[in-house]
Amino acid sequence: MARSNHTRKLGSKLTPHIEALRKQSVEVTPDASSRHLHNGIDTPLPPADLHGSYINNRPLPTEGVAERRAWIIGGGIAGLSAAFFLIRDGHMPAGNITFLEEQDIEGGSLDGAGNADDGYIVRGGREMEMTYQNFWDVFSEIPALELPAPFTVLDEYRIVNDADKNWSKARLLENQGQIKDFSTMDLTRRQQLEIIRLLLARKEDLDDITVEQWFSEGFLNTNFYTFWRTMFAFQNWHSVLEMKLYMHRFLHLMDGLNDMTSLVFPKYNQYDSFVRPLMNWLKDQGVNIQYDMTVTDLDMESGDGTRTVKTIQCHSTDGDKTFNVGARDLVFVTTGSMTEDTAYGDDDNAPRLKDNDKAGQGSGWQLWRNLAEKSDVFGRPDKFCGDIPRSTWESVTLTCKPSPLMEKLKELSVNDPYSGFTATGGIVTFTDSAWLMSFTCNRQPHFPDQPDDVIVLWTYALLMDKPGNYVNKTMPECTGKEVLIELCYHLGLEDHIDEILAATKTRIALMPYITSQFMPRAKGDRPQVVPEGCTNLACIGQFVETHNDVVFTLESSVRTARIGAYSLLGIKKQVPDIYPGQYDIRRLLRATRTLNSNDAFLGEGILRRLLGGTYFENILPLGPDEAPADLHKAGLFENQLQAIRQLLEENHTLDEAKGWVQGVLDKLRGRN
Repeated sequence: MARSNHTRKLGSKLTPHIEALRKQSVEVTPDASSRHLHNGIDTPLPPADLHGSYINNRPLPTEGVAERRAWIIGGGIAGLSAAFFLIRDGHMPAGNITFLEEQDIEGGSLDGAGNADDGYIVRGGREMEMTYQNFWDVFSEIPALELPAPFTVLDEYRIVNDADKNWSKARLLENQGQIKDFSTMDLTRRQQLEIIRLLLARKEDLDDITVEQWFSEGFLNTNFYTFWRTMFAFQNWHSVLEMKLYMHRFLHLMDGLNDMTSLVFPKYNQYDSFVRPLMNWLKDQGVNIQYDMTVTDLDMESGDGTRTVKTIQCHSTDGDKTFNVGARDLVFVTTGSMTEDTAYGDDDNAPRLKDNDKAGQGSGWQLWRNLAEKSDVFGRPDKFCGDIPRSTWESVTLTCKPSPLMEKLKELSVNDPYSGFTATGGIVTFTDSAWLMSFTCNRQPHFPDQPDDVIVLWTYALLMDKPGNYVNKTMPECTGKEVLIELCYHLGLEDHIDEILAATKTRIALMPYITSQFMPRAKGDRPQVVPEGCTNLACIGQFVETHNDVVFTLESSVRTARIGAYSLLGIKKQVPDIYPGQYDIRRLLRATRTLNSNDAFLGEGILRRLLGGTYFENILPLGPDEAPADLHKAGLFENQLQAIRQLLEENHTLDEAKGWVQGVLDKLRGRN
């Protein structure tokens, strides 16, 4: 009777359909990569990777949601997003949601603090793109930071980026500030085949394999890999499986990898751009947040293959606390942390990591370890936090008054850095730096209260164990001034060091786990968002398993939060799979030409002969100096056909060629 009354309140004329929907089984996380796309009576819901307004429906509330409570451990972007989805799509009263946050401020790894006098600091930045379906869904409803109602954060973001296209004119530097040619990927045919081989490989066959185990040494010295590793912070010893997932996830951006035209950036730092407006909205809705609250463990009741959280054990400056959790209440826990145990430094002090020999001692890692001791379903945290030297890098935030450094910055920027428009357009990498050092200047001001004569730069490096080219120390051994001196050397400004030091403040962040999410892994090392058997617990953040998404993005954190909210509440709605650019023939052809240094790839002449002058000729990629009319010109097909004939005549008899082709087919059939 209660169910019928509840249904009638929703809409009596839709009662039959509402009741039918309640009985329907909905797979919250469909996997587009494992499905054969078709329309039929067995596919009642939209395709898993459909992106569009049709999937932006508001689901019906689940019965009894008003009486359920949610506990969110960690106030990072994943936790904040979980609360958003519980309120908007789960119809949970905001007053039923409580955050337990260890710090005295929300945001987690999305930080941004300081002032012009003491120096600003951000531990990292956010290179973003347009197909973050879950992230943009959230911020299409969060009130804008500076525009009046009804404008949203997404509206504000679009105004900035649509009016100010991102690009870089100095992506790579060498020889003390000279721009290096970065127009092509610099890949040989063999190295291109190494990438194709990785794209074709099954995910299941890449457990615990590293980048350097998969690729040749020559590949690791190409422009492509320099773009890749410095943009995404990949190391040679990191997971090649994660690199594969990145290639699939961002294949549609391949032709913007070298000059950064594939990216969009916020106006301000990550805290002011995203955390502040989202937290303001959540507080206006009525959520509760308890700061200075370190969660140490979750007590669970087990039986019949299920696990139900019963209590949350915490510690604060006021002592130990225990929160009771009802069987139908929800618990969201952020497992692990990329920025935990950050060591800080400044102009005159180098950072000092604490307990360098004791990996994973911070509370986020310890909580995950405590969960993992209860069951294998919670993964293996030591695979990620157990090797600090291989998951560490350092960043330095520079607060700059006018100096020769700012004059050099103007030379390397696409607009005057003081104009408010795109400056460097992303990171600029010194290819001959022993540290593999990069720096960036985002749109200024980077902080809302930043004075007009101040510019905020950010620099980081990947290699932590080599002395600098000018300063004979490793980066972690350096003070902020010494890091700045090394930067000045690579910019050809060593004659102006004293003047630049006097006009610049530095703040250092040395992060022992910043790339821990990239460490080589195997199946089962990361928990599912809702681990097997868990009735009221979801794991969220960067260290959980999803079908096809990558880690180290805002989107991946928001995706895990959405999966957790939908799964635990039984919301009849699917979380869309990643953007299907990898299946778009236009993107595939464009990426193939890009990897081939923008030259026509083998077989492109045949495609032009077949499709030129037809409705489908627009799928064909154009060269950098070509116009659409060039697709109709003769020559490319004949030249490529002649090249194939020469290859056969010079290297194979006809029988040998047939044998070679048959060998390839046999190898493919055997998956060897």
